[in-house]
Amino acid sequence: MLFSRMRDLQALDSLLLKELKSCCVRESSFLPRKAGLKLMESTENHCRVFAKCRDTRVEELRSLSSFFGYCTQTFVQAVNLFDRFLAVMKVQPKHLPCIGVCCLHIAAKLVEEESTVSPTHELIRISQSKFTVSDVCRMEKIIWEKLNVEPQAVTAFTFLHLYYSAFSSLSAGREEIPSIGRLEAQLKACLCRLVFSKAKPSVLALSLIAQEFEALSSILLLKIIKQFQRHLKIGDSELLHWKELVANCMTEYRSSECTKPDHRKLVWIVSQRTAQALQASHFSVPRLPTIPEKSWDESESDDSCEDISCGEASPCSSLGSDGEGAFFPSTLLSYKK
Repeated sequence: MLFSRMRDLQALDSLLLKELKSCCVRESSFLPRKAGLKLMESTENHCRVFAKCRDTRVEELRSLSSFFGYCTQTFVQAVNLFDRFLAVMKVQPKHLPCIGVCCLHIAAKLVEEESTVSPTHELIRISQSKFTVSDVCRMEKIIWEKLNVEPQAVTAFTFLHLYYSAFSSLSAGREEIPSIGRLEAQLKACLCRLVFSKAKPSVLALSLIAQEFEALSSILLLKIIKQFQRHLKIGDSELLHWKELVANCMTEYRSSECTKPDHRKLVWIVSQRTAQALQASHFSVPRLPTIPEKSWDESESDDSCEDISCGEASPCSSLGSDGEGAFFPSTLLSYKK
């Protein structure tokens, strides 16, 4: 039975393995420069971007991506652009917000449907940034020119889905495998740490799968991983190194002390005057119109009072939480209906 399943893997050579090998050839073009990454790891001053500064910004990009409903591929491609740009350019920390927002906006325009891409001014406002739409346009142009941005970038997300499609077809219900959503969430958690930007996308994706599949103790799945290693020339020591880093990252990510990007909330900073105005309007009692006597129905008096009180107590009716206007993305309004 096992040998027949391994023959199934050989039958996929002409389709999936050919695409995997093609992606392996191209993946080096989308890797950040090692020298630039090492400089970020070794630098800890206010004049240059260092690892912790970069990780904080990527977590904010993850929050923005989640807020606007962007898919995992958009976030992964945004991080790839972000790291590649930081690795080739001398950037001061004060410029990171603009660069990060631009990378996310570029990735969204490449991956998402045009109707779901947030307008530039909306993205700036939600991110609480101080730059303007013209600043974003200028920075986007610089990023496009410096990185030679391509629509079909090869990232860990690319390999993760190629690997997963092979495992899904080969197992065909005979083996219980984790969902692709779970693996994508783990990939996003890893990319919030600079160290994983040094890994080849093909190796990082296989390490995520190998680390997750080990707990299943499935001989078939482990054999398939070995087959992928052989075809893509991924050594055991290399896979083990990144698999251990992934396991450490997941342990830290699941701990209570970790600030998870998925649970990170966006915080709006307002001036003291605005805060006082919001507080005053929240507690003020609105003037209600007089109810004509003719429309009063004693049989419905209890229900009417309950409806009015619920309406006043609802958070959606208070100033600042009503999802109307340009402050909130248009896609968010559909959830209120």
